[in-house]
Amino acid sequence: MSESVGGTDRVSVAKAEYGRLRAGHLSAVSAALEDHVARLDWPRERIERYRDQRLRALLAYARERSPFHAARTRGLDPSSATVADLVRLPVMTKQEAQEEWDAIVTVPGLDREKAEHTLAGQAWFSYTPEGQQIFSSGGSTGVRGVYAWDWELFVTLACLAWRMQAREERRGPPLRHPARLAVLEAGVPPHASTPLFDVPSAAGMETVVIPASAPFDEVLAAVAAARPTHLVGYATVIGRLARAALAGMLEIHPVRVSTNSEPLFEEDQRAIREAWHVPVHNLWGSTEIGVQAVGCGRGVGLHVCEDEVVLERVDEAGTSVAPDEPAARTLATGLANRTFPFIRYDLGDEITPLPGRCECGSSFARLADIAGRRDDDFRYPACTIPASVFRHVLGTDPRVSEYQVRQTRAGAEILVVGAPDAAALTSSVTAELRRHGLPEPEVRIRPVDRLPRHEATGKLRRFIALR
Repeated sequence: MSESVGGTDRVSVAKAEYGRLRAGHLSAVSAALEDHVARLDWPRERIERYRDQRLRALLAYARERSPFHAARTRGLDPSSATVADLVRLPVMTKQEAQEEWDAIVTVPGLDREKAEHTLAGQAWFSYTPEGQQIFSSGGSTGVRGVYAWDWELFVTLACLAWRMQAREERRGPPLRHPARLAVLEAGVPPHASTPLFDVPSAAGMETVVIPASAPFDEVLAAVAAARPTHLVGYATVIGRLARAALAGMLEIHPVRVSTNSEPLFEEDQRAIREAWHVPVHNLWGSTEIGVQAVGCGRGVGLHVCEDEVVLERVDEAGTSVAPDEPAARTLATGLANRTFPFIRYDLGDEITPLPGRCECGSSFARLADIAGRRDDDFRYPACTIPASVFRHVLGTDPRVSEYQVRQTRAGAEILVVGAPDAAALTSSVTAELRRHGLPEPEVRIRPVDRLPRHEATGKLRRFIALR
């Protein structure tokens, strides 16, 4: 049973109702997890064969029940299609997904109006009478999205999110203390992160949900009180907790850490390893597709969930490119989502394939850790400044615990939590911007007590570009 901070009577009643149905959902996850863990040892041939079979089933289902996809897949035979045939289909965009909602959804009687009504009326996470969960996300990037997950999709995504950790838990020695998972996610509806990650990954594990958007001193106190053996949550929040532990402000001893929902920057990963010396399982996902890739905690990078996701690296025209060629975008097809199918969907993230087989033994393909979205880069009339330029300077300053960079017309305003040498930091950032082509950069460092996180999702938008 999970706990949560605060709540009115109405919320408590909603939580109780949700908990009764969710108990069955979690039992289904526990049962399905056995199969998903076994898949991690599949040979390449079996992965590819299974993926093609799943793709054919999805295409046939979507064509039959979604007018939007029926039009897009015209001319493609679902019974014989393979991953290589997807290039024949047009790219699906976020704007299309929201504008064509009623033509995409495959559940009779469910439409955008009813989905919005569900979101507006829920006091806590809930299910529709037909068994769907309705989520909203994207507000932190300026484009709101509404999505529907069905019962089976949630089971699949929870298994994808936790199977790497479950596999490693079984390989290691048993815990000497009862397992307790601290879930540092949105904490409130309508974002999907809380129900997806508030899932026990080991028998007898308790969970406690701590809203990531709360003031950091409250988060710090809640984590200290929980004394978790496992941590899962936003990369920036866990990175800051690790720096607090290194500074002697937090005394916990987790045996495993899982990060998600935001890029795991080098400074956060380094702090986590230095603070606790534990495996870090980074996850790359989206509300639309679900879980796309997960780190095994042993080798570098992330393993693509190829049994349930097809990823395509393509050029501006939507044509596939070779692994060693640059790509303009990444397209994703979620094989498990039949309620609201996403087929060749533009994720907006950049990915880099990693060669060779991982030391963990899995044959699933690997990607380098996701550095961020294309729109994290700042574009000026004279040049484009990659987000990594700021990360290199700000993320290596031990006196900066968190930061946010806001583009200005001639440079950047940088909000920092901590006690850095503002003059030296300004000089370093200015020099890097000049070195990357910005002629006369204007940089302002502004110390703040806390950074604003998105009210609904709890995410920190690290880089804010000018529109």
